[in-house]
Amino acid sequence: MTDFRMPSRRAFVRGSLATASVAGFSVSSGSSAFGAAFPERNIKVYVPTREGGGADRNLRAFTGVWKKYLKSNFEPSFYPGAAGRVGYETYMGKAPADSYNLLFGNMGPEMLNWVVKKPTFSLDDYLYFARVDVDPSVVFVRAKSPFRTIDDVIAEGKKRTLNVATSRLAHPASIGILAVGEHIGAKFNLIPLSGGKNTIAGVVTGEMDFGVLPSGSVSKKGVKVLRSLLVFDEKNRLGDRLSSFGVNAPTVNGHFGTKLPPLVSARAFAIQRKAIESHPDRYKAMNDTILKVFDDPDYKKAVLKTKAPWENIQYGDAAACKAYAESITAIGERFKPLLTGKKS
Repeated sequence: MTDFRMPSRRAFVRGSLATASVAGFSVSSGSSAFGAAFPERNIKVYVPTREGGGADRNLRAFTGVWKKYLKSNFEPSFYPGAAGRVGYETYMGKAPADSYNLLFGNMGPEMLNWVVKKPTFSLDDYLYFARVDVDPSVVFVRAKSPFRTIDDVIAEGKKRTLNVATSRLAHPASIGILAVGEHIGAKFNLIPLSGGKNTIAGVVTGEMDFGVLPSGSVSKKGVKVLRSLLVFDEKNRLGDRLSSFGVNAPTVNGHFGTKLPPLVSARAFAIQRKAIESHPDRYKAMNDTILKVFDDPDYKKAVLKTKAPWENIQYGDAAACKAYAESITAIGERFKPLLTGKKS
């Protein structure tokens, strides 16, 4: 099974020239793009979700430290709607390709969105060049749920169709539970509730039988509010923060004998390829400085302040982002018929 995480945060500190080469571009000191110092003004970041969510917190924690090295402030702009499509369409359609405009997206759900419905632009027109985190999907229930284990969920799902809260229909977590249902013969009906907060609320109030989300959102609430029953990754890296009645949540492949790849959310910065072609020196400056953030103690403090798990913070370069995007697209194509909103 393929592991798309990086072995360490320093594993790709090979210089931004290598990163640019992976992306398919060469950086030459003779380029006409070299000249004025970069950056000369603030950098705008397009975020294809609403303000105040996990992407917002993650972005602010990261750019709050990145600005020390890039010597620029970052201005986030939020474009929620259509499961991220609005933000991408706005970025690709209106943002100048001058390296002063970036996109901060969640590769998993957003690549799956393109599987369900192709965008108006070519996917080759932009490049994910720096992954910030790897957040595995989990199955979770409210603290007072009658389901103590994932086997309890499966047993009930074989008797009746269970309603499953999810933040987006096209999401790694959604695919995970649908794949389990198909494998084991349980019936699940996905209910997209638009965002992590609404998904958790739907489970806590009892309106939904259970939910699926990235682990960071669930672990922040703690086991006194939510209990985790299954992890869609190769291991439960958060241990007892994802547990139920003192038993840590098992992994999907280990428990069910499936062969699913890690179904994770992975937030990353993206840039238009035209911006790299026109200003390779600026792209180099961003890659050189972005690596320094991961080893800065202030970044860890900022992440922990948001109550997000530090274990999920893992850098990935353009090559790692490409491998992840291809993997999640492939499994999305495999389960595309199940991402229609119909009962399984």
